Amino acid sequence: QRRSLAPSQLAKRKAGDEEEEETRHPPTTRKRQKPVSETESGECYRSPFRKPLAQLTNRPHCLDSSQHEAFIRSILSKPFKVPIPNYKGPLGLRALGIKRAGLRSPLHDPFEEGALVLYEPPLLSAHDQLKIDKDKAPVHVVVDPVLSRVLRPHQREGVKFLWDCVTSRRIPGSHGCIMADEMGLGKTLQCITLMWTLLRQSPDCKPEIEKAVVVSPSSLVRNWYNEVEKWLGGRIQPLAIDGGSKEEIDRKLVGFMNQRGLRVPSPILIISYETFRLHAEVLQKGSVGLVICDEGHRLKNSENQTYQALNSLNTPRRVLISGTPIQNDLLEYFSLVHFVNSGILGTAQEFKRHFELPILKGRDADASEAERHKGEERLKELISIVNRCLIRRTSDILSKYLPVKIEQVVCCRLTALQAELYKNFLKQAKPVEELKEGKISVSSLSSITSLKKLCNHPALIHDKCVEEEEGFVGALDLFPVGYSTKSVEPQLSGKMLVLDYILAVTKSTSNDKVVLVSNYTQTLDLFEKLCRNRRYLYVRLDGTMSIKKRAKIVERFNSPSSPEFIFMLSSKAGGCGLNLIGANRLVMFDPDWNPANDEQAMARVWRDGQKKTCYIYRLLSTGTIEEKIFQRQTHKKALSSCVVDEEQDVERHFSLGELKELFTLNETTTSDTHDKIKCRRCVNGHQVRPPPEGSDCTSDLSQWNHCADKRGLQDSVLKAAWDAAVTFTFHHHSHEEQRGIP
Repeated sequence: QRRSLAPSQLAKRKAGDEEEEETRHPPTTRKRQKPVSETESGECYRSPFRKPLAQLTNRPHCLDSSQHEAFIRSILSKPFKVPIPNYKGPLGLRALGIKRAGLRSPLHDPFEEGALVLYEPPLLSAHDQLKIDKDKAPVHVVVDPVLSRVLRPHQREGVKFLWDCVTSRRIPGSHGCIMADEMGLGKTLQCITLMWTLLRQSPDCKPEIEKAVVVSPSSLVRNWYNEVEKWLGGRIQPLAIDGGSKEEIDRKLVGFMNQRGLRVPSPILIISYETFRLHAEVLQKGSVGLVICDEGHRLKNSENQTYQALNSLNTPRRVLISGTPIQNDLLEYFSLVHFVNSGILGTAQEFKRHFELPILKGRDADASEAERHKGEERLKELISIVNRCLIRRTSDILSKYLPVKIEQVVCCRLTALQAELYKNFLKQAKPVEELKEGKISVSSLSSITSLKKLCNHPALIHDKCVEEEEGFVGALDLFPVGYSTKSVEPQLSGKMLVLDYILAVTKSTSNDKVVLVSNYTQTLDLFEKLCRNRRYLYVRLDGTMSIKKRAKIVERFNSPSSPEFIFMLSSKAGGCGLNLIGANRLVMFDPDWNPANDEQAMARVWRDGQKKTCYIYRLLSTGTIEEKIFQRQTHKKALSSCVVDEEQDVERHFSLGELKELFTLNETTTSDTHDKIKCRRCVNGHQVRPPPEGSDCTSDLSQWNHCADKRGLQDSVLKAAWDAAVTFTFHHHSHEEQRGIP
């Protein structure tokens, strides 16, 4: 029968079907029953909404044991996978919580390309390998690849030397050394590599040391902290102490010394010399694995409190960092060597008698042939002993990595006012005392200071002229009418006049920045007045600035976007360790008796990261005490090059008798120093290159050193300053560290 599909008919049929279903099965009230698999009638109940379940039995599907074993092996053979996407860290074969069996392995792969291996265990025969105790077998010591990848060849050599020394492999029974590389060769990075290696590994497959202490000048504490963060990238958390109350510092030091175990939270302490000396008692109560003394030439006097405090620290491993280990005399050099390796040079009295006196007599220009021969023998003996614990590389290595450096000594004539004041002082004060053994007597110190300030600018001694102190009676009448110290007048000083020209030409012809260095804060005050008059932007760093603020202004000045043109630096406060690569020109305005201070200050710009040609200007007042100081520096550096750099042909420039002529003024020379070194590259005051035929060029000046008049100048700024100058003349020597100069 055909049925209609209209909606009305469908609804009727649906209602009729429901009534018929109710009639066929009337609704009954059912009680909740427990679920059973079968009804009372024995029939299995099946829900219309669920599929029938498979019958469960206790019998396994597979009774074949070989298949079962294969299935289990397939499960266990799957390697462990770290549940971190793209994880590439080391996995190795180590299982968590399970001690590995077999031979111990080094921390890093010694056979990886570029690996720096500090220790390699001796090769064993197959028979010895069977007998050796696997838990005591030595392993390779390999520098962390994070550091070895950035080390330059000379730095890799330095790290190996340091590790051999502090582990007593170079000198049995001695654990110290001196890192005497010149400035800019990466001594800090080499020492950080040494510390990290000692703190993490050794041939015994455990850390060599638990803790290390770095002692540095206060201005470098933050720099050391930043360097550790830079090279180790958060792998270690150093503790830097550069300020705070006594109680707070003591609490930090006690916490540092109480650290124990294989994983010390802060294993490196960075502290200043002053803070260490004041809190030495806390640090002396425990032991430290390694101590590193940055700018270690501060320990040249074994009698001072800082030396005594550090020497009493309970640590066998000592590393002393100094680019200038010899500063004044050999006895100071002995103090440094004695600090790191006590006893290898005997006592101070034995060293002086056996080494110092014969060597100094042999270096004197007036020495006899027998004295020279004896001095050379003792020098060779000293070098052979010290070289076992001292490593020294010169800045010549940097010529491969850094741009050209041109160092120029510029001798500037005194102005008429300076010359009159100078002669007037010599007549009145009469400071011509005997200088014994080349040392300055106490009575002449004030006279030397006055003359040095006068060479910088007459304004620095104006107050003494007003008070008519000894040597300056009536000197006030020599000043121009209406003269005032409130404003700087460059034309009254030969050196200030040259500086004014150099700054003006640099500012107008280039985007170079300049560092101005002086030993006197009064001179820095004059620089400030000059900069304000010329509207030069500048920053100043001296002893009054806090340590934290120093780091900020250095970082800002080095930024290429920084507008500051001049960085004024006190050589006493910040001459060591600062990195001022934002500038490529440096003016050393006045010399220091200690050549190391000048060398340290002049190395601020020619360092890693420098991209421009560097120009170093050393200004000296012609024929004055400044040239005598410079000559004394030459004598000391010649001694240093003999003992530290092992240069055997250093010319004996000056006798000690000549160094006694401090209080004279030579107005007839263009350079008193140039006359004394008997320059073989000049004829009648003009440069000759190459030297005259037959001359014996054995000067300690390098092959690029030359004397020049205006025609010989290679620096465009200095040449322009020459053209601009009217009231001054100068001679200069240049020392170029460069590649490929024709």
